Amino acid sequence: MEQFEFSNFQQIKGQQDLPILDKVINYLPLSVPFDTTVVDKSAEQKIREQAVLLDVVTDAVFIRGLDNKIIYWNKAAERLYGWTGEEAVEKKVSEILYKDNKTEQETAFLAVIKVGEWRGELNKITKHNKNITVESHWKLLRDETGQPKFILTVDADMTEKKQLEAQFLRTQRLENLGILAGGIAHDLNNILTPIMTIAQLLPLTLTNIDERNQRMLRILEANTKRGADLVKQILSFARGNEEKCSLIQIAHLLLDVEQIIKGTFPKSIEIKTDVKDNLWVVSADATQLHQVFMNLVVNARDAMPHGGILTITAENQLIDENYTKMNTQAKVGSYILVTFADTGVGISKDIINKIFDPFFTTKEVDKGTGLGLSTVLGIIKNNRGFVEVHSELQKGSIFKIYLPATNQTASIAKDNVSVAEGNGEIILFVDDEVAISEVSKNTLENHGYRVLIANDGIEAIAIYAQNKLTIKVVIMDLMMPSLDGVTAIQALRKMNPDVQIIAMSGSNFSEEKTQAQNFGVREFLPKPFTTSDLLNTLHMLLH
Repeated sequence: MEQFEFSNFQQIKGQQDLPILDKVINYLPLSVPFDTTVVDKSAEQKIREQAVLLDVVTDAVFIRGLDNKIIYWNKAAERLYGWTGEEAVEKKVSEILYKDNKTEQETAFLAVIKVGEWRGELNKITKHNKNITVESHWKLLRDETGQPKFILTVDADMTEKKQLEAQFLRTQRLENLGILAGGIAHDLNNILTPIMTIAQLLPLTLTNIDERNQRMLRILEANTKRGADLVKQILSFARGNEEKCSLIQIAHLLLDVEQIIKGTFPKSIEIKTDVKDNLWVVSADATQLHQVFMNLVVNARDAMPHGGILTITAENQLIDENYTKMNTQAKVGSYILVTFADTGVGISKDIINKIFDPFFTTKEVDKGTGLGLSTVLGIIKNNRGFVEVHSELQKGSIFKIYLPATNQTASIAKDNVSVAEGNGEIILFVDDEVAISEVSKNTLENHGYRVLIANDGIEAIAIYAQNKLTIKVVIMDLMMPSLDGVTAIQALRKMNPDVQIIAMSGSNFSEEKTQAQNFGVREFLPKPFTTSDLLNTLHMLLH
């Protein structure tokens, strides 16, 4: 490395930093050639010109002594860190750029003293306490005797790039977890379906069961439903539930949530709401959004064990192209922004990127499943929205929910379906899970239907070919070995274009459901299903 002519340091009075700039200019990331051979009267002017050029570079440049006191600070450093040159000069770097992460600086300092140069990423803090990440390049400058004298630092702001990288990696991780969760949910639903059906069927077939055993069956049914609800939450995270959407006024849902929490939350928690007038409407499933809001307020309650303030706001929000560059999940358009802010314990930086992972929880074993926030994320993403989180330890957390708005008018519509017994209709039930087929057969036969069973798609086609004039409805699982449900449905439709089909799935994958609907499937039955789910769906199709 070129030695620094320290004897020139005092050549120009009143311009203490300029001789330094003259000698270190070759180390800066500039393509402009500099002539450092100027002498006498032209020297001062040339160095001044070089100093001006340093002030127009986009990277922050500063020079410090080995005592870490700053002796030069360019304009880009002022813009990046917020400190003016007058404020920064004579200050130690550790006083203005580092807060809790001084170890990084010490490591880099020792490296540059040892080998003369260091490159790497550093976390620093601005004058206004904003945390930033920079790509930093340090060079050691020596005097005429070869002794270390100064350290030149060039910092490039990497904060936005690192945030976008973190968003991308988190999205990839969640997508992979979603695929895994969807597969697990399919198998769990196949296990839970016969358990639930048997628990509902036994009291009808065994009329002499005593009260104790009836109570045990009710407990079995209740806990199976709880398991099914957990699986639904997994699916909400993994793929999003395929519920029917309607136009919703967010204000109505938030009013309902407010009434619930005011009646159930501790009095030590103050509830504040600010829902703007004339909110746009959203197209979504009201039950799912209600679940999102309840999950968030319950989390806020748990974060304030000794009391605090929970603030809920809702407003119209327009997102422009500039915003989408800072958040890869956002798209240009109109949104409803619903914000949940608490004054609780907050979330530490080392886990905030994990809070949406399924089964991740900081709560005690019996206090949470770790599915609440993953469910929130799954539902909001399924509705083409996104979530932002801001938190600080001991100061609280802010969850911002962005839902795409629609310009349609909200309306309320409900379908009431009566339950009726069968009248001897023949039903073909197709599922590779023997337990599901058996309990479903018993259930249907106990309610006036006759049932034929097929264990895969090939067997279903053969049975239907022999009985197509008498089979009224085919109930078929979409995910089976040998021949999947969608392919089997295509074959049945070729044999009889008017065949009536109910499709089942333990994973509720939207792609398979869409394919089935394209081939004439009118009803869809997600597993695990209750007796009433099965009978109501069948009744709707037949009548």
